[in-house]
Amino acid sequence: MKKIITPMLLLLLAMPVMGQSSRPAFKPGEWLKFRIHYGFLNASYATLHLTSETLDNVPVYHVVGKGKTTGFASIFFKVDDTYESYFGREHGKPYKFVRKINEGGYTKDLEIEFNYERDKAVLIDNKNGTKQDFTIHDQIQDLISASYFLRSNYNHEEFEVGDSIDLDMLFDDDGVFRFQLKYLGKEILRTKYGKVECLKFRPLVQSGRVFKEKESLTLWVSNDWNKIPIRIKADLAVGSLKADLDGYNGLKNQFKIIMK
Repeated sequence: MKKIITPMLLLLLAMPVMGQSSRPAFKPGEWLKFRIHYGFLNASYATLHLTSETLDNVPVYHVVGKGKTTGFASIFFKVDDTYESYFGREHGKPYKFVRKINEGGYTKDLEIEFNYERDKAVLIDNKNGTKQDFTIHDQIQDLISASYFLRSNYNHEEFEVGDSIDLDMLFDDDGVFRFQLKYLGKEILRTKYGKVECLKFRPLVQSGRVFKEKESLTLWVSNDWNKIPIRIKADLAVGSLKADLDGYNGLKNQFKIIMK
């Protein structure tokens, strides 16, 4: 169960989406909740909460992402994950990243501190008492900050179907990796809120261990100024997962619903 639920929680907590730079896509107080289904099971919930703070005298946004299994699924495997990111209000660069997870007894307690003057990031493993340095550049993102950076800095109207965005990320001791997101066009989805016109994307992921193939994930985000995730579907090596927006509050812009 760990190899099935955990990747979806990660994706929900940090799925990048294209935004439009001419108008802010979010504001402090934004809160999003997602419900994840595995087959007929209501497997887990994930939330994202954005606030405004100061870190070492630098004005930052602070995002806390949480993911938990619930109900019947928690009997088989318990997940209790927390991810945090502190990133600049003006440029979106991450300054600090926190990952605390407990997945069926498997735990991690990591922090990453980004130093752009030295082009270095220090990963602190609080569980094992170790530190590790990574070479970075000023366009690096962590798992959480990437979502908000892309919502604010890319205009989807400049892309053709089939175009993609590449982004370097650092969030674990595996080092910097390249994330790619391919634009597939527009689609109208039926949701609990009514019909919502969405932008459709395909994140490219590693195949074999969890997902069926490299293009097993599909993401839909609202085609409005918010660009919030509406649905994610994943074809797994065993079964499939679907996650839907289940609650929201404090959006910067009006949530565009076609009809009930």
